[in-house]
Amino acid sequence: MNATRGRLATFARWEAVLAVVLIADLFLNAALSPYFMDVWVWSDAMFYVTERAVVALPLALLIIAGEIDISVAGIIALASVAMGLGAAQGIGTPGLLAIGLATGLSAGAINGALVTWLRVPSIVATIGTMTLFRGAAYAVLGDRVLKGYPDSFATLGRGYVFGAISVELCIFVVLSIFTAFFLHRTRWGHSLFAMGANAIAARWSGIPVDRYRFLLFCASGLMSGLAAAMLTSRLGSTRPSIAQGWELEIISIVVLGGVAISGGKGTVGGVVLAAVLLGFVSFGLSLLNVPGVVMWVVMGALMITVIALPALGQRWVQWR
Repeated sequence: MNATRGRLATFARWEAVLAVVLIADLFLNAALSPYFMDVWVWSDAMFYVTERAVVALPLALLIIAGEIDISVAGIIALASVAMGLGAAQGIGTPGLLAIGLATGLSAGAINGALVTWLRVPSIVATIGTMTLFRGAAYAVLGDRVLKGYPDSFATLGRGYVFGAISVELCIFVVLSIFTAFFLHRTRWGHSLFAMGANAIAARWSGIPVDRYRFLLFCASGLMSGLAAAMLTSRLGSTRPSIAQGWELEIISIVVLGGVAISGGKGTVGGVVLAAVLLGFVSFGLSLLNVPGVVMWVVMGALMITVIALPALGQRWVQWR
């Protein structure tokens, strides 16, 4: 009985459910599309994953700590515009990357200052800065499109390390390993769980809550700047509408990965699996020429299903 209960409890875990759904999606896509089981098709699908998932990693830490950042897509747009202006002045690839990262870090620091110094609730502060950053991008560019990036800049978003393994995928893998080690193997990561569970108790236990919050917002902004560099490099151009609506997709990845929106619970492995799952579902539907509206319906149904299954599994285990 105990062994059966242990196996059922394992199946009820987020990561196990996501893995099962991912495998089922791979088999379904392979059956529906003769082009899906190609290594280069999978490589193209991962471009949908990496740019969003790079931002989802620090956002997961932020939500586990009891906060949220709605402004990530606005930061991507602002950082892309900053890089576009830099390219127009003849700045090379290292300088453009530095501009994107610095812009993202500065925007994240603004969010962190609003939350930790001015005590503005994070959802209110970042909704405001989301509009501010996106509005600034439109104010600078209007209807213009910035191009003229150096050829070497395209390597970041369209380059391959070897075979079908892209530069973006390698960056995502390295960041995932680092984030997983930080969250699950260090005392700083364990402090984030304590902050999300009870920030007041964490503060009284000696955890510098405000400092951690500020640094987490900075990390979210920094990775948004990196995602902006990757996306801009892949597209080869900058528009103020770049990454429009990505904030909801990135938050969906985090929530689908098992991170409790109330804080205090979640794993990096779940977030990675959720990102890959959403990427393959979206790319598989696009191969079948499914309209965008239907894709959103499928995504919503998938999220509700995957969220409901662990709860039902846990209830069944308790009943047994």
